[in-house]
Amino acid sequence: MAEKSPVSGLTGRRAWTYDVVVVGGGHAGCEAALAAARMGCCTAIVTLHLDNIALMPCNPAVGGVGKGQLTREVDALGGEQGRNADRAFIQLKMLNTSKGPAVRALRAQADKRLYEDWMKVVLSRTPNLSLIQGEAVSLDVSRETITGLRLADGRRLYCRAVVLATGTFLRAKVVVGDRSYPAGRVGELPAQHLSGSLRALGLELDRFQSATPPRIDGTTIDPGRMVLQEGDPQPLSFSHWQLPAPRKQVPCYLTHTTPATHEVVSAHLHLSPLRSGSVSGKGPRYCPSIDRKLINFPDREQHPVFVEPEGVSTREMYLQGLTTSLPVFVQDMIIRATPGLERARLVRPGYAVEYDYLPPQQLTLALHSKTVSGLFSAGQINGTSGYEEAAAQGLMAGINAALYVRDRPPFILCRDQAYIGVLIDDLVTKGVDEPYRMFTSRAEYRLLLRHDNAADRLSHLGHGLGLISDEQMAVVEKKQRALAEYAEMLDTIQVHAGSESDRLLGSLGTAPLEESQSAAKVLRRPQVTYADLVDLVSPADRQRLSSAPTEVVEQLEIQSRYEGYIRRQRAEIKRHTATETLAIPGDFEYRSLEGLTYEAKDKLSRIRPTTVGQASRIPGVSPADISVLLIHLHRFLHASEALETDAAAC
Repeated sequence: MAEKSPVSGLTGRRAWTYDVVVVGGGHAGCEAALAAARMGCCTAIVTLHLDNIALMPCNPAVGGVGKGQLTREVDALGGEQGRNADRAFIQLKMLNTSKGPAVRALRAQADKRLYEDWMKVVLSRTPNLSLIQGEAVSLDVSRETITGLRLADGRRLYCRAVVLATGTFLRAKVVVGDRSYPAGRVGELPAQHLSGSLRALGLELDRFQSATPPRIDGTTIDPGRMVLQEGDPQPLSFSHWQLPAPRKQVPCYLTHTTPATHEVVSAHLHLSPLRSGSVSGKGPRYCPSIDRKLINFPDREQHPVFVEPEGVSTREMYLQGLTTSLPVFVQDMIIRATPGLERARLVRPGYAVEYDYLPPQQLTLALHSKTVSGLFSAGQINGTSGYEEAAAQGLMAGINAALYVRDRPPFILCRDQAYIGVLIDDLVTKGVDEPYRMFTSRAEYRLLLRHDNAADRLSHLGHGLGLISDEQMAVVEKKQRALAEYAEMLDTIQVHAGSESDRLLGSLGTAPLEESQSAAKVLRRPQVTYADLVDLVSPADRQRLSSAPTEVVEQLEIQSRYEGYIRRQRAEIKRHTATETLAIPGDFEYRSLEGLTYEAKDKLSRIRPTTVGQASRIPGVSPADISVLLIHLHRFLHASEALETDAAAC
């Protein structure tokens, strides 16, 4: 529990003292609070309503392409989202199994109430963590450094660091048709005052909007008119440490809009907040409303609609693909014009929510404010969308807040280490002009940043931070030893040419062997799986190879089949490392540099990149600008070294 101490000047009141205070109880806030508390910091999480911690206000699903990789990385570093999804899933499915390993990803449909309940259990049982219900209204700052947080009810929380994870609640309003009212989500009051405090500190705020589709009564749909979408039967998990208990999976369904659906939308587009101007904030491009889809793609005859359950204890179903904030009577007509939903009963209307966010170029790569020391932020306040992006930022902000209060250097992941590194670098360096969503295409080295190897890449870092236990690390190291052992076996075991191997290879659609080859070389053939390879070797070798664990087999196949591509990506990383990691001093003056364009001078001066690699990714900074920057930077560094040498001689 937090230390309680009287504060002079506050007669009749008491103040609570913490190392880290997290504002917001969503997916970012939960991860931030857990990370800081698990790293030994006295931590508090302040939220408007304790009953709504870890709420899933949009689709109750975790993962997907790009997003699933983030969740696996959060788990590999010691975060909670993956484990919580494993506890609460009602359907698990590996996506893109017919494609390459770089784009495969796990997705879980969750029971939304169960997900919330389990996260509350974890938070309430975590040492060093206090849960507080209240509205944060202002930050206490002295000499541009955080000293505390004030709540609307008069409480004052003293702390060394604050993590803002406010989601969609800052000065938020909900919009349905021509109606709008203050709310962070339907039925929940917004945070009306904190934005003013942030602006008073010199921070820039802007407006974004998000939206959610209507929910329907699942007993009123017609599954026979839709395509069944089932989960995968084999054991799967987000967590690296244990498989979830087997359970009966709940089906989802796929239908499509039709010209009749589009006719309803088109006839009422004038009532859309997009047309009326009721919503001014920019919305997500990659999850557009049905009215936005018809505006942007007028020639498309159909759009997919996934009908997904919200849990096992509710009849509500989520209509992924029918997001809208059109008037409720129009939403009802849209639903009934869609196959399989003709008799569906609307339970909760869709709506849009508009809110303040903090343009993320005001942050360092540690998600630390550049102007207010001790202030961190994570999640939708940084201009992102999605539970996974929020959790990843929350984990990193919580880690860095804990390191900050311990006066330790920040923890930063590079783009070649993790999707989390790509996410944060994109936000801080490039900024956002719409809510950011993670895709595998955003990662230059996505073949190295796979779903299957997240623990191999990151768990030693989580262990060093104290978020991964010795026992968990032992599991990773055991797998790594097994992978090395079986990889060596594949290099030494031979597949002999002959009629028996020719027959089996022919049945797989690949050419016979002209001479004996190593098992590793045969496994590089795209038609040959590890199970096929086991049948091609001698009985003695077959027994050795067949004992490989499933997760080791997966990586052996990938490493063998994509060896050339992986080698090239690693070589490319090595070539770029010298420039990518070349540090730029914090006081480096850009505006006086000859040869830089005016735009480059302005962008570099505002964003203050920490490395040349980060500078090269700033929009408006050209390769020619980077060449000029390198020349001046080398001169600056040589001059600094000369001064240090002279000073030492004196």
